[in-house]
Amino acid sequence: MAGIRYIIIAGAGFLGGILYRDKAGHTLSAARSLSPANVDVPAAMDIDERGDHVIETMKFGFPSYESIRSRKSYVISYDRRNRVPNWVLERLTPNHIAYNENVSRSKTEFFEDDSIHPYFRSTNSDYRGSGYDRGHLAAAGNHRSFQEFLDDTFVLSNIAPQVGKGFNRDIWNKLEKYVRGLVKKYRQVYVCSGPLYLPRNEADGKKYVKYEVIGANNVAVPTHFFKIILCETESNEYDLEAYVLPNTVIDENVPLKAFLVPRDSIERAAGFLLFEKLPLTSLRNVNGLPALKK
Repeated sequence: MAGIRYIIIAGAGFLGGILYRDKAGHTLSAARSLSPANVDVPAAMDIDERGDHVIETMKFGFPSYESIRSRKSYVISYDRRNRVPNWVLERLTPNHIAYNENVSRSKTEFFEDDSIHPYFRSTNSDYRGSGYDRGHLAAAGNHRSFQEFLDDTFVLSNIAPQVGKGFNRDIWNKLEKYVRGLVKKYRQVYVCSGPLYLPRNEADGKKYVKYEVIGANNVAVPTHFFKIILCETESNEYDLEAYVLPNTVIDENVPLKAFLVPRDSIERAAGFLLFEKLPLTSLRNVNGLPALKK
C-alpha cells in the first residue's frame, strides 16, 4: 500500500475535523500534515508541489466522505458496492502535466488496489472479455511528470468500465486533452470526475435506473460520466465547466460543448455537492457564460 494514506473524518468541518495517517500508520493532524516530510512524493519536486496535495486538492471541500484515499497525485472516493469510484479529484498545474521523456505508459500496467478489502475490489479479470475498456477517471495523461504518478493512475480503484471505440478512446480522451489545454492557460485547474447512473423512461411509462455489471465481482457499468473543471485565474477568479457524457458510442462530429450541463444537475444525480466551499462571488464564468453572483 505504498504511497496511499487514509483520511479519517472526525467531524464535518474541512481540515479542522480531518486527521491523516502517514505511511507508518501514525495519525497526523491537518496542521502537521502540511509538512513536506510527511508527503510521499518525489524529492525532485519543488517545495510548493511537495506540500500536502490533499490540502490543496480538497481546498473547496470533499464532495463526500465515503472510502476516501489519498493517492500520490490525486484524491479518490471509492464505491465499494459498485467497485468503481464515486469521484476522483485532481489538482493540475503546468508543472504537474509537463512532459517527461522518461515517463511512459509502456512501463506500467493495471493493478488491484490492495488498500481495499478483497470483497469490494475490482480485478483485471472482471474486465477481461467484457467488451469494455478500463477507463481512467484521473487521466493517465494528466500525471506524466513522474513515472510513479503515471503508474498510480492505473490502480483499478481509479477505473470504471467505459465503451471503448467511440467513447473512452475518442470523446472522453478528447475531453481529457481539452483539460490539459486549460491547464496551460490558467494558474491551476481542479478536475472532478465520476460515474453516474441515470434513469430513463421505459415502455410502461415508468422510469428505471438500469445498468450492466461485469465480471465475478459485479463491477457496475455507469450509464454516464461527469467531469467538472474549475480553472483558477491569475486574479484569483474561477471559470467552471460541467460536462455529462453518456457511456456509449458518440459521433466524433458532436462538439464537447454539446455536453455542458448545470453543475447542480450533476450534484442532484450523484448525491453530493461539488466545490461547495468555493464562494459564488469568486466565480467569473460558468459554462462559458458570466456567472450569477447570488
